[in-house]
Order: sequence, then C-alpha cells, then structure tokens
Amino acid sequence: MANTVDQQHQLLYLLGRPTEPIFVPKGDRGAVFDIPSNDFLAERFQDVAGDLGTRFGEDTNVRVPVRNITLPDLSFPMRLGRQENFSLFLPWHREMATRLIEIFMGMRTYEDFLAVSVYARDRVNPYMYIYAMSVAILHRPDTRGLQLPPMSEILPEKFVDGGVFDRAREQSNVRNEGTRVPIEIPRDYTASDLEEEHRVAYFREDVGINLHHWHWHLVYPFQAPLNIVRKDRRGELFFYMHQQIQARYNFERLCNRLGRVKRLLNLREPIEEGYFPKLDTLVASRNYPPRPSGSKLSDINREADQIRFDIADLERWRDRIIEAIQIGRVINTKGEVVELTEEGGIDILGDIVEASILSINPNLYGNVHNLGHFLLALPHDPDQRHLETFSVMADPTTAMRDPVFYRWHAFTDDLFQIHKRTLPSYPANKLDYQGVRITNIEVTTKGAGKNEMTTFWEQNDIDLSRGLDFTPRGPVFARLTQLQHETFTYKIQVENTSNSQRMGTVRIYLAPKFDERGQPWLFRDQRNMFIELDKFVVTLGRQKTSTITRESSQSSITIPFESTFRDLESSRPSTGGQALEAFNYCGCGWPQHMLIPRGTPEGFPCQLFIMISDIKDDMVEGSSAGNGACAESASFCGIRDKKYPDRRSMGYPFDRVPRSGVDTLQQFLTPNMAVTDVRIVFTNRTEPGRSVSNQLP
Repeated sequence: MANTVDQQHQLLYLLGRPTEPIFVPKGDRGAVFDIPSNDFLAERFQDVAGDLGTRFGEDTNVRVPVRNITLPDLSFPMRLGRQENFSLFLPWHREMATRLIEIFMGMRTYEDFLAVSVYARDRVNPYMYIYAMSVAILHRPDTRGLQLPPMSEILPEKFVDGGVFDRAREQSNVRNEGTRVPIEIPRDYTASDLEEEHRVAYFREDVGINLHHWHWHLVYPFQAPLNIVRKDRRGELFFYMHQQIQARYNFERLCNRLGRVKRLLNLREPIEEGYFPKLDTLVASRNYPPRPSGSKLSDINREADQIRFDIADLERWRDRIIEAIQIGRVINTKGEVVELTEEGGIDILGDIVEASILSINPNLYGNVHNLGHFLLALPHDPDQRHLETFSVMADPTTAMRDPVFYRWHAFTDDLFQIHKRTLPSYPANKLDYQGVRITNIEVTTKGAGKNEMTTFWEQNDIDLSRGLDFTPRGPVFARLTQLQHETFTYKIQVENTSNSQRMGTVRIYLAPKFDERGQPWLFRDQRNMFIELDKFVVTLGRQKTSTITRESSQSSITIPFESTFRDLESSRPSTGGQALEAFNYCGCGWPQHMLIPRGTPEGFPCQLFIMISDIKDDMVEGSSAGNGACAESASFCGIRDKKYPDRRSMGYPFDRVPRSGVDTLQQFLTPNMAVTDVRIVFTNRTEPGRSVSNQLP
C-alpha cells in the first residue's frame, strides 16, 4: 500500500527544484503527485502523457493524492514567460503575481489549494510561482503551521556566486551523498579592495541579511489581496525597518573607514558606484547584468514589460510628497485633506512613499520607491533594445547586494526624516520615568575585557540541492564565510524609589561614538546612527535597587541561526499549534550573526544607550513582545495577527529632533537613561560554524 505524506512535505515538494516538471518524483523519498487527469499536465507534456506514467514514479511507494477540481483560469499569470526574470517592482509583473495570490487564497480547502498549486506549477513563471505560493502559505489559515524553507535553498542563484553551480552539479553527479564536500565560496568574489565599496560587501552580500529582506516583503507585500497588505502600522514599519538597515550599513562603513552613504538626490547624474553581482539566473534566460561605474540613468520605455515612465515623473512625485510633508497634510482620492498627525502621519507617509496599495492617493503621489528601484535596475537597457533583463535592484531578494540600494534608501529615508523634523520634540517629561533611575550598565563577553564585544568570521553551510534541477538527490552544500560575534550579556543596575512595583520597557541601542572625521557627534546627527539591539518588558520589585541581566541572543530584533538557515527535516517542531505557527512566521527577522557591526582590530569606540520607559505609555492591549507567534523578532516584523507590540513611535526616543538646548547625547539623557562606552574588537580569525555538513569529510 502506498504511503502518503503530510501537508508540510506536500507543499515542500512543490517549492523545491522549481523548473523540474511536476511528474518527476520529488524529494529524497521520490514522492509522486497522483494527478486526477491529464488536464493537470502542462500543454507541452500532454502529447507524451501516456508515456510519463511508465517512465516516472512507478517504483515509488510515496504518493501525494491530488483532488480533481474545477481548474482556474491562469491565462493572465501565464503571460509572463517561464524563462523570464520576475520583478516585484514592475507593475505588470506585480499584477500577475497578485492575481495568482488571489487564486491561491481563494481556494476554500487545503486540498483545493494543493490541487491548484500542482496545476499552476508547470504553467507559470517559476520565480513568480515561488513568490505567490510563499505569500499564500504565510497567510492562509489552513497553512499557517507550514514552514517555508530558506529561499537560499529554493533559489540559490539569488544568494551565492554563480560559479558554484557547475561544481555543485559535479559533486552531485560524481560523488555519492556521503562523500560530498562543501564547496567553499570566497568572501571576495564580486570585487577586490581596489573598489573601496567592496570593504562592506560582507554586509551587503550576506545571505542572512538578504533572506531577511525577502521574508519581510513576504510578510508585508505592497500589493496583494487587501486583507494581506493591511497590517497594523504597516507603513511606519516600512520606514523603520529600512531606516535601521541604513543605520546599520552606515555603522559598518565607519568601521571600515568609509563615510556615511550619500543620498541619491540627482537621478540625472552618473552613478559613481559600480556593481558586478556575479549571479546566474538558473531559471531565467539572462543573468543579472552588471552596472559599470559612472552609469547614467534614462527614461524607461520597455514595451515588452508594459512599462513607460520618465525620470521627471519620479521628480514630480518627490516634490509633491515633500510639499505635503512641509504643509503637514495630504489629499486623498476624494479630494479631502488628511492631516499628517504626530502619531499616524508616518504610517500614511510610509504607504505613499513605498508605494503600497494602501497609498492614500497613488495618482497624485505616484510610485517613488518601487519605480526608483526599477529605474536603477536598467541603466544598461532602458528601452529594451538589447533584450536585456533588469539588474539586482529590481528584486527584493537581491537588491541589498548593490551599493546603490543604500543611496536610494538614504533618499527615501530622508523623506521620512523631513516629516519627523516637523513634529514637536519630546520634552523631558515625555522621556523620563519618575522614580526609576539607571545607575550603571555593563557589558560582559567571555574572554574579553569589560564593556568589550568581539567579532570574527564564521563558516556556515547552506544546502543548494532543493534548487538544482535534474541532478541526483541528496544534499549539496556551499560554504559561506559570514561575520559573527561572541554572545555577550547586559547587566543593568536600576533604582526604584517609588516604593511600589513598577513595570517598564527596556530599550537598548548602540551608536558609533565618533563621526567619520573622528569628531564627537552632534546629537541631531548621532540619533540617526543608533541601531536597536533589543527591547523587552521588565518588572521592578519594591526593593530600591535591582539588577537586570539579558543575553544578546534574546534580542527582539533577531532570529537565531536555526531560523534563518533552518533545515526543515531536522528542526521542524514535532507538535502542532502555536509552535508550528511561530516556526513559519519567524522566518522574518534580522539574522542573529549580524546583530552588531564588525568593529576594528584596535576596538571600534561605541556608545551603548539603555533606557527604561513607562509601561503605561508603551503597552498595547492584547499584544506584547512575549505574547503570540514570532515574539523573538517583533521589533522589525511585528507579531502575527496582532497589533505592533509597542505604542510608542518606532525608533523612540531617537525618532524626533532633540528639545531645545540639547546638542550632545549626554544633554539628552534623563534619569531613566544611561550611556556607557563600549568597544567592538574584530579578530580576523575564521571559526567553523554549526551547520550539518561540518560533519562531512
């Protein structure tokens, strides 16, 4: 009697090896989908339908039953060719993907969803299929317990050096599974240090960081069915998550003797930074093209992509947005005036700038962020005369690899900062927590000095086999070298003079102590350099003095290595319910190994800032960072099906210009805040990681 497989594996088989036909046995167990009729086969296979049953899967005992349903009309999603690349920033592609998501979400039962997924797999573009399936799995009530595999396994060509794949095929064809050795990817494979921007390539090209960006956009798509897009404070979270990426990148740049990113203000000037991604698109017919230094942008007119817009359009939308910010109100599609209020204005602005389908007036304020990405992805072929595809900037999975991503987001972040500068400063009484005083903070790291953090290189392996079509089964590993840090502990001494139990939110941030010239910061500039390290609720007892300890591995920003690069077969929770929900949703989060910047061999001077804010001004009813799925990365990703677990503005207390008379960080402090000097010491050593293939020869 044939065995069946659970829902997790059924969906996993559909996501693996994206160009391999549905009738080829799937996974290491050789599972076969039992389609109810030949109508489920793509048209290109129907003339050999009778032969397929005898050639594939006769020997397997693992069967996946597929229900016979009324098949949907896929004509619109199928307009994108299977050999084309796919871009979320291209409106036509996004509309096709949205229609596919609607079809997937519209299936009434899991069995119907599985059937339509089988039917669509060989018909629509593989990249678009993976995206739409991933969004649907994340948001369907009946699949919320299923786990998405890391995108680095499904589509490894978007994450690692394209030169690795010939060696990977050789490994899988020549070596038996037990004798395969990891294929090491050099840390410096996209450029040499003759290109100064390459000093921070370890950050831009980190697989974990790019997986975070991809997964965040799955959880927060800017176009999809409305109930998927409309999430609590979605526009504000778009601002804050990207602002923190900018702060972290600028921090890394200072550690590498580079200045902060220059905003991309003039789209008509040559782009100084070049980028050669070295990425192969195994699905599409063209690889990601490079951008030589000094490339110039041009108006876009690509008939086959059904898109035409001018640089002047982006400039006009930018000017309208800036004018709306400066007068403090926007106009909706009904012609009504909507105030950009102190609390809700940033959320409205985030939806406008991105622009998501929640934008209050897309005709007036346009599509600045998304079409800016597409413009920057096509300096090499703006009118498609050379039949070239777009570069990495047009794909959320790959965009963070390119130095121009950070220049573009420095510009979009500045739009939000213009709005923040129009808001009233926090007076001291809005920052203080009466009766609560931090008297001392200290950081301890094993083997390091007091208030010293240490970083080093670590090698970790990722499995490429789920994305390598038509090769023998079994794992094929690529070995990456990534930044890592020693785990450290915060020790916070607090006085509570209220004679009663108090609750508060501990907020931990880190910033460089000096600017790129080696000078102390003015607070108005340093506040935008603070990176959030952690945020958690604490209860202070009646005793006057208490000590709070917290491990860096508990950060509310990050997800652990096992969640970023998880092996679904070995790390999947054995029980259902909330644990399974969390396992899926928690794929969204900053990678733990990149929690702190690299530092320098001599020790990079930083300032660690900690405050305890009053819980009554922080608490959101029914939602807290310790309540619900994915609590561990709530700061960047929120909590599934709940409100954002902090009522304060994201980035508080650094999201406003300082009050009058505050020029330095010390002048900003209130008694419930404290600052101490710390150093990040980089040791240029390479340690083995924790992944499974380290046990191989």
